[in-house]
Amino acid sequence: MLSNPTHIDLFRLCALRTGLVLEIKGMKKTGRSCYAILKEMGYRGNRERVLETVKADIAAQFKEFGIV
Repeated sequence: MLSNPTHIDLFRLCALRTGLVLEIKGMKKTGRSCYAILKEMGYRGNRERVLETVKADIAAQFKEFGIV
């Protein structure tokens, strides 16, 4: 169960990562893109660079929480 705010933020980041992967492959969505949301969160660069940075951040947080 995700009751801790940091775990909720991590889950959101994972969902945005998956959405960004699909956007890179060409899938469209209505509303704001995952790329735009991640840029608002402070990530900079093109889609591929943002994806690599998000993957590294997720891995670091998993390691910090002792998940992986």
